[in-house]
Amino acid sequence: MPKRNLEGIVVSDKGNKTIIVQVERRFAHPLLKKVVRRSKKYHAHDETNRYHAGQRVRIEECRPISKLKSWRVVGALTPAGDLIVSDAEAQAAAAAASQAGGDAQAVERAAAEASEQAGH
Repeated sequence: MPKRNLEGIVVSDKGNKTIIVQVERRFAHPLLKKVVRRSKKYHAHDETNRYHAGQRVRIEECRPISKLKSWRVVGALTPAGDLIVSDAEAQAAAAAASQAGGDAQAVERAAAEASEQAGH
């Protein structure tokens, strides 16, 4: 089964390695035929504490990390909605280092190396 991907805006980054992303969806009201906006907040795992309030990010469904977190951050988005590749690669490297059992310094180092390689 494919993992769901959602795009939204970070509304809170106060938790350690956790951000809250507000995802908005639009649909036509079944009776009134008017476009209605509904939003929902998702807790997402941010391994490097890289994302801050106001940024647009893409999140991906994953295994449950805690009681509320079952999403992880893929990367930041440009204003046009395109994924920033270097940011996504750095986030993936940090996630891989974390799953390999690395400490916090190793995770930060892996993210920094990935962003350096993507920038050059």
